[in-house]
Amino acid sequence: MTLRLVMSFLAAFVLAALLGAVYVPWLRKIKAGQEIKEIGPNWHKSKAGTPTMGGVLFITAVTAVVFSFGFPFIREGELAALFVLVFSLFYGAIGFLDDYEKLKKKQNLGLSARAKFLLQLVVAVALLYLLRLEGYLSPSLYVPFWGTTVDLPEIVYFPLAAFIIVGTVNAVNITDGIDGLAASVSVPVFVCYTVLAFAWGVKFRSLAVFSAGLTGGLFGFLVYNFHPAKCFMGDTGSLFLGGAVCGMAFALDVPLILIPLCLIFILETLSDIIQVTYFKATHGKRFFKMAPFHHHLEMGGWLGHKWSEVQIVSLFAGISLLCAVAAYFSCVGRYV
Repeated sequence: MTLRLVMSFLAAFVLAALLGAVYVPWLRKIKAGQEIKEIGPNWHKSKAGTPTMGGVLFITAVTAVVFSFGFPFIREGELAALFVLVFSLFYGAIGFLDDYEKLKKKQNLGLSARAKFLLQLVVAVALLYLLRLEGYLSPSLYVPFWGTTVDLPEIVYFPLAAFIIVGTVNAVNITDGIDGLAASVSVPVFVCYTVLAFAWGVKFRSLAVFSAGLTGGLFGFLVYNFHPAKCFMGDTGSLFLGGAVCGMAFALDVPLILIPLCLIFILETLSDIIQVTYFKATHGKRFFKMAPFHHHLEMGGWLGHKWSEVQIVSLFAGISLLCAVAAYFSCVGRYV
C-alpha cells in the first residue's frame, strides 16, 4: 500500500507538470486571462491577463490517479473516494461556470452569490446523502483531542453539515488570493488525510490514494502557480479544492477535524467577516488595511512591514503544516 501511495503521488505530480507545459500556453493563446479586482492591492494589477482555470491541472491528475491506482479498491466496493471525486468535480464545474462568466464578460464578476450558494448547497446535500446511504457517515460527531463522540439528531446534523461544507468550500476560495497560497496551504491538509487514511486501514485505502494523488497534483500545479504565477487555479480549481478538503473530512467521518486542520482557511474567512462587520458598525472605518488577512500583510498592516507574496505563502504553509500535525494527533485514535 505504501508503494501505491508513493506512485499515486508521483504519477499525479508528473501528469500535472507535463500537462501544464501544454495547457498553460494554450490558455495564454486563447486569452483566458484573469481580470484583477479593483479593490485589491494596486501592484496586483500587473497580473491582469495571467491565464486562469489552471486548477484543471490537479483536477485531471487526481482523476487519473483515482481511476488507475484507486480502481482496484473501487472495483472491490470502496466507493468513498469516487464519491469525494465526483463531489469535488461538481464543485469544480460550478467554479468553471463562474470563471467562464468572468472571461465572457471580461470582468471579475461571474455567477451571482445567490446562484453559487444554491448550487453548492445542492451538491453538499447530495454528497451527505450518498455517504450516509453507503454507511461512511453517521450523525455522530467525533470530537478531536477529546476522543469522544456526540450523537446528534439527523434533522440537526445534516443541515449543519451541509452549511459546514459550503462554508469550507468558500473559505478555500477566499484564501486563493496570491500566487501559490491556496495550493501551498492545502498540501499539508491532504498529507494529513493521506497519513490518517493509511493508518486506519483497509476501509479507507481508496481515500488514501485520492489524497496522495491530489497532493502530487498540487505540487505539479505549483510549478506554474508559485510566484510569479504563470497561471491561476481560478474558481474551477479553488472550488474543486474546497470540495475535496471537506469531502475527505466527511468521508472519513471526522468533520470536526476541519477546525484544527483548516485553521488558515478559517482565519482568512474570519478576517473578511470582521472587516465587513467593523466597516458597517463604524460607518466606514477598517479593522484591517485590506481583507482577507493575506492582503493585510501585503499592505504592511500592524507592524508596518509589507510582506512579499513568497513570505506570506511560506508563513501560511508553515502554520498549515503545524495544524496538520496537530490534527493528525487529534484524530488518529478515531478507528484504532
